[in-house]
Amino acid sequence: MLKKKKNLIALSLIPQYVLITWLSNHPDFVEQFYSNGVYPFISKIFRHMLGWLPFSFGDIVYTFSIIYVARWFYKNRKQLRKNTKQWFVDVFSAIAIMYFAFHLFWGFNYYRLPLYKSLNIANNYTTEQLISVTEMLIKKSNTLHLKITNNDTIKVDLSYSKNDVLKMTPVGYENLKQIFPHLEYHPKSIKKSLYSYPLTYMGFSGYLNPFTNEAQVNGLIPIHKVPTTASHEIAHQLGYAAENEANFIGCMAAIKHDDIYFRYTGYTFGLRFCLNEIYRRDVCLFEDMVADVNKGVLKNYKEVREFWEAHENPTEPLFKLFYGNFLKANNQNKGMESYSYVVALLVNYFETENL
Repeated sequence: MLKKKKNLIALSLIPQYVLITWLSNHPDFVEQFYSNGVYPFISKIFRHMLGWLPFSFGDIVYTFSIIYVARWFYKNRKQLRKNTKQWFVDVFSAIAIMYFAFHLFWGFNYYRLPLYKSLNIANNYTTEQLISVTEMLIKKSNTLHLKITNNDTIKVDLSYSKNDVLKMTPVGYENLKQIFPHLEYHPKSIKKSLYSYPLTYMGFSGYLNPFTNEAQVNGLIPIHKVPTTASHEIAHQLGYAAENEANFIGCMAAIKHDDIYFRYTGYTFGLRFCLNEIYRRDVCLFEDMVADVNKGVLKNYKEVREFWEAHENPTEPLFKLFYGNFLKANNQNKGMESYSYVVALLVNYFETENL
């Protein structure tokens, strides 16, 4: 009886794959019935259950899961030779359960309606539009930088601990929901990852655990990056799986925050993506525009860049290749490049809305 159940569970991968393929072609259906229907309740249930814990429950689950899987493979290594079929049934039945849980608890959001359609804005932009928005972001970033430091050559250091920043981050969403009511964020569940060291050497600032709905932030990244990273992961938590959309919403949440440090990190976060896109299009233009950015802002960028350079290692490209392929398999055809596609949302939104 148990073998029959395992066979059925393993075979369920086929109809699951068919369903995912069908849903990928029906984003309106996903948007209405999952992303704005079932998912908000699932997310809130998990956040009520686990948000109050001061540590990452999901990271602990991952730890014990890795130990259990390693132990299972070790104990059943001989079964692979003796009963290969049953060995594969056991493995694929476990994969089928994980695949089902991943999509039910969060993963279907990969197939929702693109945000630019929900916002009713364009998805393309000209270099002239990019320059216009970048100039506005430079002006805003420089103004906030001077208000904080009173010196255009000094980098900004947040006057809070990282734990304080995580507690303060939801305020930006409280203000943002005045514009986008569906972005209400309560209760909260945002924590430092217990895997901050591995995340650092893998090259990641944070992640959302899709099985426990906990937003995780790498506790080792420079504090300047924590507000936008936390805001980005909350956007994932609220159902925006696409990286460019999470970047856009996270940027907006930081910009709308009451605290000047958060607003500064929000504007400089958006500015960095826009400057990178200008560099890709025209190096000479980039050099002209970056010359207008306060030296203190550039020092903040340098601080983050040097942090990642200090932790580069031979395995990082492998992890990013794996994650890039994961994104491609989940409706983000550009893989890791999806993060930078936030520029299209920023340019087209700020073309119509006041910075």
